[in-house]
Amino acid sequence: MDSIKFISLFSGAMGLDLGLEIEGFNPSICVENNEEAINTIRLNRPNLPILNDIYTVSAQQLRSISLIEGDIPLVVGGPPCQSFSVFGKRDGIESTNGKLLFEFFRIIDELRPQTFIMENVRGLLSMPVIPKKNNKNGQDINSEYYSKGSLLKLLFNKFNDIGYHIDCFIVNAVNYGAPQIRERIICIGNRFGLDANFPLPEFSNRIEDNLPPFKTLGEVIGQGFVDHCPEVLNFSPRKLKYLAMIPPGGNWRSLPLEIQQESMGKSWYLKGGRSAYWRKLSFAFPSPTVVTLPNHAGTSMCHPSELRAISVGEAAAIQEFPQTWKFSGNTTAKFRQIGNAVPIRLGIVSGKTVKDLLFRINQGERDTTQSVEGYRIIHLRPHVRTRSYWKNGKALAGDISYYENNQQINLFELENNVYERS
Repeated sequence: MDSIKFISLFSGAMGLDLGLEIEGFNPSICVENNEEAINTIRLNRPNLPILNDIYTVSAQQLRSISLIEGDIPLVVGGPPCQSFSVFGKRDGIESTNGKLLFEFFRIIDELRPQTFIMENVRGLLSMPVIPKKNNKNGQDINSEYYSKGSLLKLLFNKFNDIGYHIDCFIVNAVNYGAPQIRERIICIGNRFGLDANFPLPEFSNRIEDNLPPFKTLGEVIGQGFVDHCPEVLNFSPRKLKYLAMIPPGGNWRSLPLEIQQESMGKSWYLKGGRSAYWRKLSFAFPSPTVVTLPNHAGTSMCHPSELRAISVGEAAAIQEFPQTWKFSGNTTAKFRQIGNAVPIRLGIVSGKTVKDLLFRINQGERDTTQSVEGYRIIHLRPHVRTRSYWKNGKALAGDISYYENNQQINLFELENNVYERS
């Protein structure tokens, strides 16, 4: 089967694109403005054309340079998500990054591809068009624009207006074989009125699901792992002092009360679990979401058996980048690219979904029962809990499962790669 050409927008370090390549797709052109990411693309794909300004790129340019004849099968992209993350400032489309969401829409409108994939953070689901805090002058603006989720509704309606049906899947990479807990929304659009068939979860940590267990950190960076990029953004001596007191699989809850308060300062009084504070990873569970700065106290990604943050090579392995993939820039730049990347696994599953959709389109299948207008939002077990850090007044460390009544379990046997339950 010939590879299927596609156009990549907001390509970053090409995580989504690499997953699609595994499924038989072939990027014909990338649009990316981050210099470090551009250099990474050139380092690994020297013959791949790159444009660097999404605001000025035109459909005519993309068609001409990509050399795709006839209908464009697929356009993909993950518009920068900082404006929509629940951890960001949440300035929505009033920020520069928020406006990029509608640049993606513009390109789809101009190119009219058969299908598209738009990836983003889950926080986009609840984002209003205009945050209420920004209406300081009591301006007369449609009140719906301040409601939770109005931004995505506006975007979907705009896609519907130009003839695209949208399926929005809220998923977690770990459910599909990634060694990482990472929630994302995958929006798949097509102009033929067809429903996309995203697979149901294929792995689980619940026995009743009767599925293979989650892939663990130990399977990826445990015994036998060869680190091709051991660069580290390490913790400060002060942070290392506290992390030295944390057992594998523990966090700030494992510290004595007075040390908790001393080490966390005002953060100790905040509400919520703060589970990533002084967190030491465990080989027996999937990795938490890979972040751009693994050496922050509040988003700590401390190696399970070594007193240091995870390395560039380890972070890339968790995201399932090929070992041959090289990242350009200094250590900070490399972590930024890896942390912002779409997990390769979600690219693979999205590719399978779109490949099925394109097959049906090429077979002449069309929706004959309803208008192409419309959208679906489907949750596929996106919120996954794997372990507990605190229960019944006790701090929990080690290999403690969130399910199975929090009994001690051994999910990963390092020596022979066999899963066991005790």
